[in-house]
Amino acid sequence: MPTVAIVGRPNVGKSALFNRLAGRKIAIVHDQPGVTRDRISAPSKATKTACTLIDTGGIGGTLEDGFENLVSVEADIAMETADLILFVVDAHDGLTTIDEALARKLRQAKPPVSLVLNKVDDKKHEQALSDFASLGFAEMLFVSAEHGRNIGQLCDAIDAVIAPLASEEAEAVEEAEAVGIKLAIVGKPNAGKSSLVNAILKDERTIVSDIAGTTRDAIDLPYTFNGERFTLIDTAGLRPRGKRDNSIEVFSAMRTEKAVRRSDLCVLVIDLAAGISAQDRKIAQMILEERKPCLIVLNKFDLYQPKLDHKERMKQATEHVKRELFFLHYAPFVICSAKEGTAVSQVLRQALKIRDGAKSLPATGPLNRILQSAFTQNPPALDRSLKRRLKLYYATTAVNEKYSVVPVPVIVLFVNDKRLMAPAYESYLVNHYRKHHPAPGIPVVLSVRSRSRREWTPKQKPQGH
Repeated sequence: MPTVAIVGRPNVGKSALFNRLAGRKIAIVHDQPGVTRDRISAPSKATKTACTLIDTGGIGGTLEDGFENLVSVEADIAMETADLILFVVDAHDGLTTIDEALARKLRQAKPPVSLVLNKVDDKKHEQALSDFASLGFAEMLFVSAEHGRNIGQLCDAIDAVIAPLASEEAEAVEEAEAVGIKLAIVGKPNAGKSSLVNAILKDERTIVSDIAGTTRDAIDLPYTFNGERFTLIDTAGLRPRGKRDNSIEVFSAMRTEKAVRRSDLCVLVIDLAAGISAQDRKIAQMILEERKPCLIVLNKFDLYQPKLDHKERMKQATEHVKRELFFLHYAPFVICSAKEGTAVSQVLRQALKIRDGAKSLPATGPLNRILQSAFTQNPPALDRSLKRRLKLYYATTAVNEKYSVVPVPVIVLFVNDKRLMAPAYESYLVNHYRKHHPAPGIPVVLSVRSRSRREWTPKQKPQGH
């Protein structure tokens, strides 16, 4: 979705405007300058065109605890990644030197900038604000975020800019579908992501270096394997947030996260010789939260436990990944050495297996028999607070294949009361389903909905996909 960044000096009402456009109170609104320090994002509820709003920390203010540089960097990031910038000023305070300095900076920004004069409560007040025209922006919008004045006019101005971008984004999605399976190659710095891509492509298309963080941007590389088309997305290594020491590295991390979201399948590359680290687990958790199909690649096998024989090394590597990434148990793994080129082709072969498995879903009848057998073998416990027991009436699958060639199905469960679904029992149902339908690499997503038994008649039952 297009992104709209709200920037300005401290205490001009950015968070109030953010909350107004988001349709709910998310950002903290306070008279004290500098309350908002980090970027906060949320979908817009006020505009006709779907977009993401970003509320930034105030620029140019002096914060007592030394956060002013970090806040400025956060705002720079928002401006770098936004499709439209709302430059908010305080009409009550009048034009300030900080506003003028910020205007000079924003005139060099790539995306268009709309000047928003906040705290303008009536038409008469607008006529006394001619000084702001000297900032040099073509459009000035007079609003009161607190009272909702002219918010509709502001939304129209936002829509005029981002509506064409949203159409372009939809066209880009359709074009992306024609490039085959999109594989996001992700992992921490120096895990061998670029080496793996080069080993697959059999050339030096990406820069390989011992220096961590060589890859700064996500690079799309088309490739055909056994008649199947792929797009390999080589991404920057993800370091912990606290160790990202400059804005370029933050931009790279944001592009990597975007690459994960737009991919069909994530290939998590791990330095087997170094072992699975806390950062590897964080990246795996991000893949899990995005509900993405996943394949784990244990790279640098040539350097792993070299004194042991091959069979024992394979056994220990397998035990290591199952123990350390137990929560990503649905993901199969490939043990290889990108540097020596051993077992590299298995990465694409496994990706094709994952895709094919995603498309072979159980029909509605077998799906219901699988889940009903789970209830029969291990009935849910009585909920003491509600004094009721969970009952399953019907199950079906919902699959949206429009945006992914490796679709992740959502199993919709219609039950007597969704509040009765305990997390442990939900995990049990997922594991029981996997025993009958493994689908390696594909996460199992359950959507539990409350329904009355009376609602289900043969004519009303939804059709499974």
